[in-house]
Amino acid sequence: AFKAAVLIQQWYRRYVARLEMRRRCTWRIFQSIEYACEQDQIKLHNFFSYLMDHFTPSSSKERDFISRMFVSGESFKEAELEKYCDYESLEVPDSYTGPRLSFPLLPDHATALLEAFKQKQQLHARYVLNLLHETRKHLKQLPNISHVSTCYSEEITVCGDLHGQLDDLFLIFYKNGLPSPSKSYVFNGDFVDRGKQSLEILIVLFTFLLIYPKEVHLNRGNHEDHMVNLRYGFCAGLIAMSRVHGKKILKMIQNVFCWLPLATLIDQKVLIIHGGISDTTDLDMLEKIQRNKFVSVLRGKKRKESNRNVEIQELNRDSKVEADPAGNEAAPSLSLQPRPAQAPSMANRLEFSKWVRQTVQEQIEWCRRLVDISESESEELTYSSVVSLTDLDGPCWTRQDEWKQILDILWSDPIPQEGCRVNTVRGGGCYFGPDVTGKILEKYNLQFLIRSHECKQEGYEFCHNRKVLTIFSASNYYEIGSNRGAYVKLGPDLIPHFVQYQANKMAHTLTMTQRQGFRIALISRVEESAFRALREKLFAHTSGLISTFKAYDKDNTGRITLSNWATAVESVLHLGLPWRMLRPQLVRSTADGMLEYKSWLDDLAMEQRSQEHIQSSLLEVIYRNRSNLETIFRIIDRDHSGLISFEEFHQTWKLFSSHMNIELTDDGINDLVRSIDFNKDGNIDFNEFLEAFRLVKQSQ
Repeated sequence: AFKAAVLIQQWYRRYVARLEMRRRCTWRIFQSIEYACEQDQIKLHNFFSYLMDHFTPSSSKERDFISRMFVSGESFKEAELEKYCDYESLEVPDSYTGPRLSFPLLPDHATALLEAFKQKQQLHARYVLNLLHETRKHLKQLPNISHVSTCYSEEITVCGDLHGQLDDLFLIFYKNGLPSPSKSYVFNGDFVDRGKQSLEILIVLFTFLLIYPKEVHLNRGNHEDHMVNLRYGFCAGLIAMSRVHGKKILKMIQNVFCWLPLATLIDQKVLIIHGGISDTTDLDMLEKIQRNKFVSVLRGKKRKESNRNVEIQELNRDSKVEADPAGNEAAPSLSLQPRPAQAPSMANRLEFSKWVRQTVQEQIEWCRRLVDISESESEELTYSSVVSLTDLDGPCWTRQDEWKQILDILWSDPIPQEGCRVNTVRGGGCYFGPDVTGKILEKYNLQFLIRSHECKQEGYEFCHNRKVLTIFSASNYYEIGSNRGAYVKLGPDLIPHFVQYQANKMAHTLTMTQRQGFRIALISRVEESAFRALREKLFAHTSGLISTFKAYDKDNTGRITLSNWATAVESVLHLGLPWRMLRPQLVRSTADGMLEYKSWLDDLAMEQRSQEHIQSSLLEVIYRNRSNLETIFRIIDRDHSGLISFEEFHQTWKLFSSHMNIELTDDGINDLVRSIDFNKDGNIDFNEFLEAFRLVKQSQ
C-alpha cells in the first residue's frame, strides 16, 4: 500500500509538472506574439514620422491632406471642440428606454448605469458626450501626479489593466464593493482596446470619478492613446456601435485621454504608474509637464521641436540686438521677455487702457512661446500650465525630454538584470533593473512601486526584491482560462493584500472534481489557441523561412536537421521562444531527425488556405501585413466612416511612392483606384484597399 501511494504520488507530480510546463509554454507564445504586435505598431508610426520629416508637399492640397491625416487630432481649439461635440443639440427620443443622466451626478446614477449595462443596454450619445464634457472639465484641474492618503479611507484598492472586459469590473465591484467615501480606488490605465465593452468601462469609471472625485483616481496607460486605439479595436468598435455620433464621441474621448493624470502617489510612499521607470525618470519634471500636449505618445515630435528651437534662437538673437546695438551680450534671463513700450499719460484714459491690453497680450504670447503652448490648445489655465508658468526660472526641458519621460512611464517593463536599456521587445520604453528601482525609491523616499502593463498568470507578481509589484485585472486575457485577474488593497500600514478572480460563469456552478477536469480542458483549449496563432505567424513568414532553411541545406536536399530548424525559425521570427520544446506540437516526428521543410511549409499553407481561398504567396503577405494595413487604412480614414475617398487614396499613394523612390504618375494612381472600386460608389472600403495591395503585389 505504501509503495502504491508513492507511485501514485510520483505519477501525479509528473502529471502536474507537465501541465505546468504546457501552461508556461502557452503563456510564452501568447506574450511573445502580443509584444511583437506592439513592436510592429511602434515601427509603423516611426515610419510615418519619418515620412512626415522627409516629405515636402508639392501643393496646398497635399499640405492640407497631411495636416488632416496626422495633426487634426491636436488642432481643435477649446471653442471648436465644444461646438463639434455639442451634446445639447442632440435630442433623446421618447422611445429610449436606457439609463438617463443629469448633472451633478449622484450614486443612484452609477447603480442605474451598472444595472443597464448588465442588461446589455446602451447609454444615449447625448449623455455620453455630456459625461465626457464634465469629465474633461474635472481632469483639467488635476495635477499630473495625484496624491492620495489612507487617512481618509480604510483602504485603497488598486486595479490594473481592464482592456474592455466589463465582467472583470463587475466582479471587482461585487467582491470589493462600489467606490464610496470609505472605499477609494486607483485604476491604473489601459481601460480600453482588445475587449468588446471599452466604452461601457469608460462610462462607469468616469461616472464614479465625478461622483467621488476624492476617492476615485485614474492613471493614463499606454492604450489611452489615439494611435494605439486605431490598431487594437477601440476606434473601430466605437464607430460600429454608434454610426451617427461615434465620430464625435471618439474625438471627445481622444481629448479626455490626454488629460488623464500620469501617476498616483499613496501617502508619499507608494508610486503607482502604468508601465515603469527608467534611469532618467524625474518626478519633478513629470509634475510640471503639460500632459495634454501628448495626444499620442507614438507621434514623432522632432519637426515641431526643431521649429521651436529655431524660434527661441531667433528671439534670443533679436532681443540681444535690441538690447545692445554694439553687440554686447545681454543677460540671458531677461533677453527673451518682450519689453513693453513706454506707458502713455494717465490723463488719456483710452490710450492708457489700450496700452495695458497690448502689454498684457504680449506677455501672454511670450509665456506661451516659452512653455510651448500652441494657439490650438485651451486658453484656460490648467493645473499643469500654472505650474509651468510659475517655474520659468527653473530648468528648461525640451519637448523631447518631456516625451521620453511619458513614454518611459507608460511603456517600460522590469527585468531581473541590472541596468537600464531600450525595450526592444515592445519597441517602446525601456527595461529597468533592480538597481534602477533602488535609486528611484531612494531618491524620492518611496517604499515600492505598483505598475501594470504586463499580463501575469496569477494576476499579480512581485520582482526586484518585492520593490516592484505588477497588478493586472483583466482575467482570461489571451483566452478563457489563460490567466487570473487580481487587485490589491493597501491600508495605512501599506502592506499589500491581494484578491484573485476569474470571470467565468460556467466554473462557478461546478463541483471540486468537475472543476479539476474543467481546468485541464481549459489548459488544452488555451494551448490549442496559442499554437494556432503561432502557426499563423509561421505561415506569414514563409518566404523568410524558406531562404533561411536553404542556407542550412547546403546540398539542396530539401531537408534540414531539427536543431537547424529551431535555430532558423527563431532567426526569422525573433519571438524568443523555446522552439526545441515546442517542436513536437509544430513538426511531425521524423525517424532520422531530419525535416522536409518544403512539405512542412505546404502543410502550414494548406491549413490557412482552408480558411481563406486566396493564392498562397499573396495570403502569406496579407497575413504578415494585415494589422499594419488596417492601421494605415484607419489613419487615412480620418472621419472613421470605414471609407476613404479617391483623393485621400491618391495622396497616400504619392506619400508612399516618394518614400520608396518609385515613379508613380497621377494617371497610374487614378487607374489603380478605379480598378479596385468594385461597387463604383466613389469610395474605397478596407477590402478594396486590400485589393490594391494585391494588385501591386502581383505587378511586382
